[in-house]
Amino acid sequence: METSSSSSIADLGRRAKAASRVLATASTAAKDEALHAAADLLEQRISDVMTANAADLEAAAAGGMEAGPLDRLRLTEARLAAMAGGLRKVAALPDPIGEVLDGWKRPNGLEISRVRVPLGVVAIIYENRPNVTSDAGGLCLKSGNAALLRGSSTALRSNQAVAALLREGAAKAGLPEDSVLLVEDVSHEAAVELMQLTGYVDCLIPRGGPSLVRSILDNAKVPYVIDGDGNCHVYVDAAADLDRALDIVINAKVQRPSVCNAAESLLVHEAVAGGFLPRVAGALQNAGVELVGDEASRRLVPSMGEATDDDFGREFLALKMSVAVVPDLEAAVAHVNRFGTGHTEAIVTEDVAAARRFVGAVDAGTVTVNASTRFTDGEEFGFGAEIGISTQKLHARGPMALRELTTYKYVVWGDGQTRC
Repeated sequence: METSSSSSIADLGRRAKAASRVLATASTAAKDEALHAAADLLEQRISDVMTANAADLEAAAAGGMEAGPLDRLRLTEARLAAMAGGLRKVAALPDPIGEVLDGWKRPNGLEISRVRVPLGVVAIIYENRPNVTSDAGGLCLKSGNAALLRGSSTALRSNQAVAALLREGAAKAGLPEDSVLLVEDVSHEAAVELMQLTGYVDCLIPRGGPSLVRSILDNAKVPYVIDGDGNCHVYVDAAADLDRALDIVINAKVQRPSVCNAAESLLVHEAVAGGFLPRVAGALQNAGVELVGDEASRRLVPSMGEATDDDFGREFLALKMSVAVVPDLEAAVAHVNRFGTGHTEAIVTEDVAAARRFVGAVDAGTVTVNASTRFTDGEEFGFGAEIGISTQKLHARGPMALRELTTYKYVVWGDGQTRC
């Protein structure tokens, strides 16, 4: 793939915009063919991708990268198979482009409809997760958008290998290779230039930590949707099935702690804390989780460390969890709305009224009832994959997939009408 430099970011934008014009009117059959071809190539050339990823992993480990980020960087045969499967799932989904959202006829005879169309060029800046290259490229292609991708330096070789296969897949289907473009200049200056590529980039989606989000807020001149932190909570209500709650808390924290939908904080109603908290704390600590808590939690579990407000507001992305005992559901909601990041919040309860109060009052893109926070995921939601999880409210919220990569236009059919 052609190597880009900071001075060629604008050229990449021009190429992406040209490709987006073709993709906007591409047939569903052509887009699906490109996705299937790319999936086949991922499986056929798995050794090439694994070799590239191994080089990235070796360099990252030598540079002192911690276990959590290393896990996000790592591609295994199972993860590559999942990436190929994700592309095929996206191909199997209905094409959103051309969908008529609504329509009506005016008294003057004009027929007006609102029709779904692509955004155009979607830029994604992301850190350390080469599977995003496949997910983002596939979703953009199916939704008729050109993907302009800028990954991190730590994953450059992996991203190059995956992006090359997506480009080859597009070409096999008669679509522009530039349907997917990778910015290979991983300097800060190139990232800022991409954030300011007005006239070419229609929507920017950052997937990374606080420093990346801050850079977007400080520098971006193009429209953006923030894929923010996941400080997710599980609240165990007074009416919870405690066996069920134990399983949910353990899964939400331990199953894969390095991802944004892992639970970072546990809230327990004081009516059940005495019996439940020592039990769940023991299970978490046996799984290697470091616990820090408020005074009430530490009275029940003396081995727990002291939690600060910084702990309650932090996305650990590791085997660490903050814990608090709350007097009622309203206090749990207040805690979540104070410290949460708008990602995913969960309640465990057998009281339907309590569940409804929690769902209505908590400010988050996803609220789960009697289920793990780990289900906030495009594939788990049936979207095939996701391009990110929005923690803002416009224009998308929660897992972003095909429909979130579209906008609409009004189409007006007339028969010679003129306005008086």
